[in-house]
Amino acid sequence: MAVNRLERVNSLLKRVIAEGMFSVMQGDSVAPGLITVTDVSCGKDLRDATVKVSVFGDEELKTTAINHLKHNAKRFQQIINSEIKLKFTPRLTFQLDRSIEKGDEVLALLDKVLPS
Repeated sequence: MAVNRLERVNSLLKRVIAEGMFSVMQGDSVAPGLITVTDVSCGKDLRDATVKVSVFGDEELKTTAINHLKHNAKRFQQIINSEIKLKFTPRLTFQLDRSIEKGDEVLALLDKVLPS
């Protein structure tokens, strides 16, 4: 039962953070359309959450995007607090998710190996 609740909270946080991306990152040097929230993982006590994001662009842009997200974490927490009623608003930690890039590399290798 607790796992199901945690999954629902993670999913809800993912949706709220993704929707808030455009209002929080508006006017930043990194366009919010280049950032995708891929996963949110809350701790069991709901006090901390790790937000994994994928950024479309080169390494410099990815580093800049992560720094901007970390800088704006409080604004995301304010949005979460206003949208979701939880006992505690989780502290957000942003991490770069490279799984999409690795998947693209695997598909490119398969394209080379397998004949069309």
